Amino acid sequence: MRRAVCAGLLCLLAGTAAAEDYRANAEDYRDYLRRLQPGDRLLLEAGDYLHGLLLHNLSGRANRPIVIQAAAPEAPPRFIARPHANTVSLVDVRHLALRHLELDGRNFPVDAVKAEGHSRYADFITLEHLYIHDHAASQQNVGISTKCPAFGWVVRNNRIERVGTGMYFGDSDGSDPFVDGVIEANRITHTLGYNLQVKHQKTRSGEYADRHDTVIRYNVFSKQDALPGPQARPNVLLGHVPLTGAGSGDRYLVYGNLFLDNRSEALFQAEGRVAVYDNVFINGSGDAIHIQPHNDVPRDMVIFSNTVVASGTGIQVRGAEGAPYRQRVVANVVAAGIPLRGGEAAHNITQPYH
Repeated sequence: MRRAVCAGLLCLLAGTAAAEDYRANAEDYRDYLRRLQPGDRLLLEAGDYLHGLLLHNLSGRANRPIVIQAAAPEAPPRFIARPHANTVSLVDVRHLALRHLELDGRNFPVDAVKAEGHSRYADFITLEHLYIHDHAASQQNVGISTKCPAFGWVVRNNRIERVGTGMYFGDSDGSDPFVDGVIEANRITHTLGYNLQVKHQKTRSGEYADRHDTVIRYNVFSKQDALPGPQARPNVLLGHVPLTGAGSGDRYLVYGNLFLDNRSEALFQAEGRVAVYDNVFINGSGDAIHIQPHNDVPRDMVIFSNTVVASGTGIQVRGAEGAPYRQRVVANVVAAGIPLRGGEAAHNITQPYH
C-alpha cells in the first residue's frame, strides 16, 4: 500500500496521472475507450467482439503509450467484421499499441486495420501479434492500411492470410506518406494482390522533414495459390520517396526476408532509393527481382548478398536512360533462367535454373 501511495504522489508531483489497467469484455469494452489516457492499458477478455474497435482522438506519449491487448495472449479476443465499417478504425491517434488480437473479416468488403482517410495523422502506432484473416472480398480489402500521414509505425510479428492485400501504406496519388516505419517478422500469405505495397510519396510536410529509413526485415512474403489475371501483383512493391526537398534522402532497407511464389509477377519490385540485402527469393513460376520505373525511376540503390532461385529472370534492372543514378548488383548468388539483366553487376555467382 505504501509503495502504491508513493507512486501516486510521484505522479502528481510530476504533473501526470497514474496509469490504469482496465479489464473489459465484449459487452462493456467500448465504455472504456473514451477513458484511456497515456500509460493506460485496456485488457480484453476472450470472446467474440461484434462492434469493432473505434480508436479516435487518443494520444499516449512516447514513454507512456496507450495499450489495448488481450488479457491473456493465449486466448485473444476475436473482432468479427461487420458491413460498411473497418474493424479497427484509427483517427487522429498517437502512441498507441495493439497486441494479441484476432481480426476475422468473414469476407466482408472492409479492412481489418485502417488509418482512415479523413484522419489528420496516425503516428507511432505499434501493431504486434495480430492474427488477421479472411478479408478477401476483393483485392481492395486490406489487412493493415494507412490513408493519412503515418509516422513511426512498428508492425511486428503479425500473421496475415487470405486477404485482398496484406499491407498497403500511403495513398494511390502519392499523398499521405508512410515514414520511418519498421515492418518486421510478419508472415503474409494467400493474398489476392500485394503482400505489401508502400506507395510513392510526392511531398513531405515540415513535421516529417528529417531524413528517415523505413526498415522491412525478417518477414515471409508468399503468394502461393494466387491467381493470374487482373489481380496479379508483385509480392512486394516499393514506390519512390519525395523526389526533391524534405524526405528525398530517405531509403528503404530490405533485409533478412523470405520471398516465395508468384506465378504472374516478380516477387519484388522497387524504384527510388533502396538497399536490398541478405534476402532469399524463391519463385519456381517466374521472376524474382524487378528494379524498374513505376511512378518515377530507380535512383541510387544496391542489391547485394541475396540468394535468388527463379525459373524466369533472377535480377532485372531497368533504369531511366541517361539518369544520373547507380543501381549496383553485387555478390548475389543467382540460379535462374536468366540470372542477371542490367545494373552494375560485380562478384555475383550465377548458374542456370534446374
